[in-house]
Amino acid sequence: MSGDDRAVPRGRVRRTMPVAGFTARAAGGRVVATLREKAGNTGAVERFHERTAERYVELLGRSKGVLMKAGQLVSMVDAGAIGAGELTPYQKALTSLQADAPPMDSTLALRTLENELGRPVDAVFAEFDAEPVAAASIGQVHRAVLHDGRRVAVKIQYPGVAQAIRDDLSNTELLSTVFRFAAGAAGTLGAAMPDIGEAAAEISARISEELDYRQEAAHIRAFGELYRGHPFIRVPEVIPEASADRVLTMTYLDGLDWAAAQQADQDLKNTWAEVLTRFITGSYRHGNLFHADPHPGNYRFGLDGTVGFLDFGCVKVLTEHTRQMIVTMMHTAVNRRKDELRELMVESGFLTADSTLTAEETFQWYAGIIHEILGPQPATYTEEASARAIEYLIDVRSADHPMRRMSVPPDFVFFSRLNLSMNAIFTALHATYHARAMLDDMDGIAEPVSDLGRRHVAWVKERGLPFGLDHHDQR
Repeated sequence: MSGDDRAVPRGRVRRTMPVAGFTARAAGGRVVATLREKAGNTGAVERFHERTAERYVELLGRSKGVLMKAGQLVSMVDAGAIGAGELTPYQKALTSLQADAPPMDSTLALRTLENELGRPVDAVFAEFDAEPVAAASIGQVHRAVLHDGRRVAVKIQYPGVAQAIRDDLSNTELLSTVFRFAAGAAGTLGAAMPDIGEAAAEISARISEELDYRQEAAHIRAFGELYRGHPFIRVPEVIPEASADRVLTMTYLDGLDWAAAQQADQDLKNTWAEVLTRFITGSYRHGNLFHADPHPGNYRFGLDGTVGFLDFGCVKVLTEHTRQMIVTMMHTAVNRRKDELRELMVESGFLTADSTLTAEETFQWYAGIIHEILGPQPATYTEEASARAIEYLIDVRSADHPMRRMSVPPDFVFFSRLNLSMNAIFTALHATYHARAMLDDMDGIAEPVSDLGRRHVAWVKERGLPFGLDHHDQR
């Protein structure tokens, strides 16, 4: 390990367990015990949760890496839909981690940049803003201008974060605590959870890949090629001469951030929701790419209805068999072919052939997840959408919850995150759009009904790309 790798940014803490008075095993028990102790005193219980939430935010924001990622995920979940709303203070407090976190010292950022690029900052950039515009779980982003006049965003990885994350990922007790916390803080509420071993392994693999900025650069180029010439999806360009192992420079994308986007006119918010869906689900319908980090802090919303996508660290390349399985399962559910849906879920690894889950129970579970697609069109995403996603995907305290009799195959782990995050984003936008028609036009089985749909399908045909139900040649 180099000296830079061992460096710890000012304000950061090394993450060993216990941290800040918490241990992975004791945190949930302490909360439960305190709640019992304070039962009957509503105000005391609320104050306790608020204080504890503040401590978690401080810990997660300073620790970076895996813990902070868990905090960002929890921040997008409607905590009021879990239990009696005990997690609401945590959700409110963690919202601050959606776009910003405590940054590293600017001197350290500049030293890291120069060490990685092997040149002085002014040799690479005509202008460089030492104050970051965003600080996230693995790195922070600075504005800059190249000598040819192009505006760029420069992502610098925190020194030491790679080893710290590897330490986290090797700590199985910490992983279990983090993933349970991200799945509704089941440890805090005292609920049993299904086995998460394979899911943890898949999540660990994706987080590990986020440390590799050269791989992220390759992902950006792959998405940029897929969406070349698209009328409303924007992907930045990588600047190779200003990028390295721990520095990634890309062209700057203008647009509103998430906080400002939520204040826009409803028609514009509806447009953005359809664009987001066409990007997130279109990437594996017209290609074999799955963007596994649907977080609003990663988007820039254009007043012209376009959306720019900024972060490509968490990406999965799907095999054609897995991709076909995902698309086909959706259509069997939409068309209510219940026996076929159960067979596909057995083939995919969700169920064993002798599972006690019936075809009807399997369908009802899947139908709950895609409720807006099955319902009256156009669909409107209300608070019930987020609550329903949580009920079917993570709030498994009920003894007869279908997921207690399922396994989540590794290839499908991030689709649960996709569903939860998209429902949360669309609910925040209070979006209305033709969810079922969009599914059909991207899969090539019906003509589009929206203006965005007509433009999107025209682009697919002009590019000669496959639709969702077509076979994809992955040569």
